[in-house]
Amino acid sequence: MGIIQKQSIRSTIGISIGFAIGAFNMLVLSPRLLTTEQLGLTRLITDLGITLATLCTLGSLPVVYKFFPFYKNHLPAKKNDLPFITLLVCCLGFIILCSAGYAIKGVIIQKFSSKSPLFVEYYYLVFPFCLFYLLFLWLESFGWSLKKGVFSNMLREMVPRVLFTVLLLALAFRVISLTIFVFVFSLSYLLPAVFLFYKLRKTGDFDFNSKISALTLRLKSKMINFGLFVFGAQFLNLLSRTADTFIISSKSEKGLTDTAIFTIATYVVTLMEIPQRSITSISIPVLAESWRNKNMKSISNIYTKSVANLLIVGLSMFCLIFLNVKNLAIFLGKDYTGIETIVLILGVSKLIDLGTGVNTQIITTSNYWKVDFITNVIFIVIALPLNYVLISRYGLIGAAVSTIISVTVYNFIRFVFLWYKFGLQPYTAKDILAVAYALVASFLSYHIPPVANIYADSALRTLAFCCLFFPAIYFTGVSEEVNQLIKKYVLSAKGIIFRNR
Repeated sequence: MGIIQKQSIRSTIGISIGFAIGAFNMLVLSPRLLTTEQLGLTRLITDLGITLATLCTLGSLPVVYKFFPFYKNHLPAKKNDLPFITLLVCCLGFIILCSAGYAIKGVIIQKFSSKSPLFVEYYYLVFPFCLFYLLFLWLESFGWSLKKGVFSNMLREMVPRVLFTVLLLALAFRVISLTIFVFVFSLSYLLPAVFLFYKLRKTGDFDFNSKISALTLRLKSKMINFGLFVFGAQFLNLLSRTADTFIISSKSEKGLTDTAIFTIATYVVTLMEIPQRSITSISIPVLAESWRNKNMKSISNIYTKSVANLLIVGLSMFCLIFLNVKNLAIFLGKDYTGIETIVLILGVSKLIDLGTGVNTQIITTSNYWKVDFITNVIFIVIALPLNYVLISRYGLIGAAVSTIISVTVYNFIRFVFLWYKFGLQPYTAKDILAVAYALVASFLSYHIPPVANIYADSALRTLAFCCLFFPAIYFTGVSEEVNQLIKKYVLSAKGIIFRNR
């Protein structure tokens, strides 16, 4: 897993910087510079825009991930028609969306006017957000296939967040109005799309050929069949993960205010996804190549190491969230009362997801990609009714409980399939050790006497946990990659200390 390890470390650093900027925006600036309704509006536009952009792809992006290696091996870049065909499909999807969006405007007004009137006012801005995110998704699929995942990840995670920081400050100093703020926010992915397009063109492997190739004619049936099934699976998965935002905004008692609380809670938990996003983008082309070469040893190796690495990072981040969530609630203030329980429930669901490694990527790059569709149908059949019923009855707690139930069932089914069909079982005794170390370290750190200052208290508990957990992981060799990473940073720290002397 050398390529994945090397690139995922670089990608993780870039994504971590983006998340740090996002954390500053979401936890420091937004609660102070935006009302809860305004923050909820940005979340609703984002989730709706991302969901609709995925719908607009009409299955073209999974085709890129699966079939681009064939095009690259059999056609020169000048004759590769895959970029042109997939762009055409995405544009067609967006035109259909705009027509449908105009037709159902009355329904949107009816559903959201009482609970979330601010969204009704700015509903039209979902479409520019959707367009530029769609273009970025299309470019990103080729970026991952051309092994430019590090660059695309940095663009995705950093540029929109820096723009959001600028917009928040401009709004705070009254340089812009709320209308301009929301309008420019809807263009968040314009610059990432432009930068990524320029980068891909420079590779020389990304060109536009409008003439349909013989390879496309030969593979078209397989590509359409594959694309529609995987697209259906991905869209259902995304819908099930974002439906809570729509239901909260339209059904919850406080509308966009509750959406804002759920946004902060979700963002805190999303910090656990940093290594997952890196490994996912870089593992896809490697797994696709391994399936093509029927290299099951490589696939098993990637699966096992992804579980070990993601579990260690996920455990450490969840425990740190658990230790500091009370201080976070105090820091956010009374408008975000009750966020602690939501954060912890969502954190457990994310830990379960991380602990199953790259199971999705293994299935979607194999010949059994239809299983991805089937499991996502099961996911949404469970998630949507649960979300609707539990949110209607229990509000935000219901949304969090629904998430943990659906994610657990979804990942369990995929784990059983990979074990039964391919004999892929990624867990070892060392994974149990990692869980045990995390429990002990968090238990001891939790029982440290509290300090009055929340910043000092958080720093003390964080330091205590890290000093207990990471040495235990290192000296028992739970993960070779994590050990190499620790060695690298320890040597760097020693170099800086001795150089300063």
